[in-house]
Amino acid sequence: MVEVKIKEACVISAAHEGMDEFMKCFTDAIYNAIGGELNADNMAQLSTAQISLLAYQILRDEVMDGGFVQLIHNGYGGFIFLNPLSKVFREWGLADLHKVLNKCHRLYSKYHEEIERDCSDEEFMAMFEKYEEFDAFDDCFVENEEDWTSAVAHYIDEHISDFAIIEK
Repeated sequence: MVEVKIKEACVISAAHEGMDEFMKCFTDAIYNAIGGELNADNMAQLSTAQISLLAYQILRDEVMDGGFVQLIHNGYGGFIFLNPLSKVFREWGLADLHKVLNKCHRLYSKYHEEIERDCSDEEFMAMFEKYEEFDAFDDCFVENEEDWTSAVAHYIDEHISDFAIIEK
């Protein structure tokens, strides 16, 4: 396991700035500890909690930017839907996100090969109409993102040692 270390001053400062910065303090430290990029080689060096936190950040960033179609097209579908991530989120108190991911998983299984294929920008943009079944999940995520991110930040705060070593 790689040691993820964060200066206490960073955590305190980030906590004062809000839940997004607090979470970012931890995700940045995790990425820093593994060389800046999550991949199959360094994933084994992280705890389930650390991987799940990075997965939440990826999920949030992708869905907030372009929805589940973008998330899948950009190659993150397998990471999000083919791992027990939704179960982890349920354990973290995000039961509604767990339900959304489980329902969305059905669409991922049905369409991921088509969505993941290489295509032009025009073809990619057409996917949003073609796979409009994802729209309800996109909308639900956007509507609940602030609450879910807050719940993730609270979970981190209550389980800091699962994510990093805090140094003076």
